[in-house]
Amino acid sequence: MSTIPISKEGFAKIKKELDSLKRERPGVIKAIKEAREEGDLKENGGYHAARERQGMMEAKINYIESRIPHFNIIDLATLGGSKIIFGATVVLEDIETGDTKIYTIMGPDESDFKKGIISIESPVGQALLGKEEGDEALVNAPRGKIEYGIVSVTFKGHVS
Repeated sequence: MSTIPISKEGFAKIKKELDSLKRERPGVIKAIKEAREEGDLKENGGYHAARERQGMMEAKINYIESRIPHFNIIDLATLGGSKIIFGATVVLEDIETGDTKIYTIMGPDESDFKKGIISIESPVGQALLGKEEGDEALVNAPRGKIEYGIVSVTFKGHVS
């Protein structure tokens, strides 16, 4: 696995989530023990729910821990320039429809499409990398090819 870009803020959020999951772990183990003591495990809903929660929690802990060594932590305040890279906020215009979109290009662990934060690994992120204001980018999207004009490229120093 290669490096995974992540902002300092994003890394802190993931570390906080990991710490929270690890603090929650003993409570789930205790709930399993208590449910097991109730007897018949076949029809013990509390036991099965606690086991399912434990499985999901352990999977999330393992997932986060497997990614941490690969993170390339980037201070967004140090970024700038005219080219689209990790941390850039981009205003795009759909050449065909004239619709405008604003995206901030971040790593996969910080992407949140509803907030306009897209992954550097997404089709749009990949199509935009290295482009500048005034360039055009062709995106292979599920609905077909979309051509965007790049209206502006800025660096805010934080994720909005």
